[in-house]
Amino acid sequence: MRNLIHTPSGRRDRLGGLARLALLVLLVPLLTGTLVAPVSAGDPLQDALAKQKALQAKIDVQKKQIARLRELQGELSADMAVTTKALAAVNADLVVAKKHVAKTTTLVNEAGANYLDLAAQVTTWDATVAQLDEEVAQQERLLSVRKALLATRIRAAYETGRVSLLETLLSAQSFTDVVSDVSSYVDFAAQDRALADQIDRDRQLLEVSRRMSVGARETARELRVEARAQKLALNDRLAELRAARDEIKKLEDATAHQLAIQRTAFLKRNYTAAQLKQAMAREVSAQNALKRKIRDLIAAQQLGGNIPSQYNGSLIWPMGGVVTQEYGCTGFDWEPSAGNCAHFHNGIDIAAPMGTPIRAAGDGIVVFAGPNPYDPYPKAWIVIIAHSTTFQTWYAHLETNIPVRAGQQVGAGQVVGYVGMTGRTSGPHLHWGIVLNDSFVNPRLFL
Repeated sequence: MRNLIHTPSGRRDRLGGLARLALLVLLVPLLTGTLVAPVSAGDPLQDALAKQKALQAKIDVQKKQIARLRELQGELSADMAVTTKALAAVNADLVVAKKHVAKTTTLVNEAGANYLDLAAQVTTWDATVAQLDEEVAQQERLLSVRKALLATRIRAAYETGRVSLLETLLSAQSFTDVVSDVSSYVDFAAQDRALADQIDRDRQLLEVSRRMSVGARETARELRVEARAQKLALNDRLAELRAARDEIKKLEDATAHQLAIQRTAFLKRNYTAAQLKQAMAREVSAQNALKRKIRDLIAAQQLGGNIPSQYNGSLIWPMGGVVTQEYGCTGFDWEPSAGNCAHFHNGIDIAAPMGTPIRAAGDGIVVFAGPNPYDPYPKAWIVIIAHSTTFQTWYAHLETNIPVRAGQQVGAGQVVGYVGMTGRTSGPHLHWGIVLNDSFVNPRLFL
């Protein structure tokens, strides 16, 4: 005991340990109070958990947006396929094709806006990842400092703990020193607990921050992949859209060329308004007379059981070419009026070179083949096929070398005539019409 009390080196060790404790006591409040705000002023862990919840909600919204973008891309792809198919079809309907292209253009523009928004979001998420990584790094550094401090204090406590409290009391030079030494021991225990609690909260905070960083990084990665896929898909749709527009331009140019030929030929005839009106009236009268004759012919064929009461098949195009006139109201002044239309076309005109084969649109019985007996000169050569007692297809302006005869059974696709210029026509083309229940209807409805 005497050696412990009076050995100068023991005294120095004890005092050195107390000095280290005093220094650590001063550092603890800095690391537990200054670097991290008290819980009462805002708990960083609770703030981080709230931030994590908000970030997860944002990630969930982002995933839904990605799913919707993929769905829109699928819709655009399907719509573009419909547009391409419509343009590739025989005798494409330019009006319908243009509507498809207009709709596709709208969808492509929407997809383009989506891509730009997606690219901007990638940048935003990259910034979020960078911020979260920096927060994680700061928290790791702070946690490392606090853990090192606690370790140092534990080592210092162990070293000073080897000197008993009794020795400290006996060797103290004054009661002031005794009170100071005892207070140091008490403060040391409380600050250690506070520092240990702070380290535990730091670990939890760091874990939350790391999870946020991982989630944000994965979202940024997924967005980057999706943005790349959206860009590639958008490039494909743009290429298809350009091709569709080019095809429409080709069809429009071909149609305009054929119409110019027909209009030039029509103008060469130098019809006066009165003459044109008379010619159209005669044509309508001849057409109606032929319709009445066809009714009688069908009735005769029906008695022999050759024509069914209903047609259960579907029709094909009789030929391909350039559609110069659709069914319905038209701007061509050489067509007669009907209903509310100043000029009305009761079939579809398909321009093609002279002699182009014309095929039956469906199975049926040829009820008429030859020149319309009711036409004034020049007479139009016509083939009419009855597919049922109420359903017929008409093929007009044929060459005179018609390969079928009245009463003959024909199958869909069988050649029934050739493109010509018989009758009142301004260029080689097929006028294809359909009569249903004694009225001309739009052939496109039956294809």
